[in-house]
Amino acid sequence: MQTAATVLDVLHDRGRKGLPCDELYRQMFNKELYLLAYGNVYANHGAMTPGATEETVDGMSEEKIDAIIEAMRHERYRFAPARRVLIPKKNGKMRPLGLPTWSDKLVGEVVRLLLEAYYEPTFSDHSHGFRRKRGCHTALREVEHTWTGTVWFIEGDIADCFGSLDHGIMLTILAEKLHDNRFLRLIRNMLKAGYLEDWEYHESPSGSPQGGVASPVLSNIYLSKLDQFVERVLIPQHTQGQRRKRDPEYSRVKRLLQRARDCGDRTTARELAKQQRTLPSGDPMDPGYRPMPLSLS
Repeated sequence: MQTAATVLDVLHDRGRKGLPCDELYRQMFNKELYLLAYGNVYANHGAMTPGATEETVDGMSEEKIDAIIEAMRHERYRFAPARRVLIPKKNGKMRPLGLPTWSDKLVGEVVRLLLEAYYEPTFSDHSHGFRRKRGCHTALREVEHTWTGTVWFIEGDIADCFGSLDHGIMLTILAEKLHDNRFLRLIRNMLKAGYLEDWEYHESPSGSPQGGVASPVLSNIYLSKLDQFVERVLIPQHTQGQRRKRDPEYSRVKRLLQRARDCGDRTTARELAKQQRTLPSGDPMDPGYRPMPLSLS
């Protein structure tokens, strides 16, 4: 049995090289991955919060891991519906949060480890959300170092991002690189598990549960297609010119300033220098210059 670190390193290397992966489901039998997953999630605040059953981290044991692996070998593992609760948002609205059972959290973390190892090298360098060693601070650092001279930004938000993921599109995206039907069925069962609200069962025709361990990496894989479309199609199509033309008024004042300096007229030169600093050097309405900026996600 390979160590968890070896498995994840191999997957990372395959993802970096753009190679497909056709035996991912076999890694669901690797006990080392479950132990690593347990170490990642047992200390989380929600580890003691029950889902649809009373099962919590307190009932964890190696025998339970062995039972999960045995069910995986015969494709008998079934995800329980997540218990849905509503929590308040800063804007006063309520946000649905799914609470999976402990076993589902553990399996979800193993799935997350495998997907993250394989897909992380394929994500855009401009993507910072839900990624290891990335976040708001790395995005702000990119703005500081790369987006110099930018005076305004447009902020957008995808309403109900996790809850709106199309299952068919999600599985199609995964199937492009993961040539493993058993693993794809496992993901499908995870997405289709449904949820309990006020102890009433509801199907989940779309979306990945908010609070699901694997939901962030699944959303990154899904939205990576948007990043690729922007970077490979929209930007090349809509970018024109290398730099703006000189602003006519700026150029006129610059000529007058140089003439005043040549004539030794310091008073006029000071006034013209002040005026020059209030003008843009490039023509803001130049029709031949149209940059399509990269986005931060």
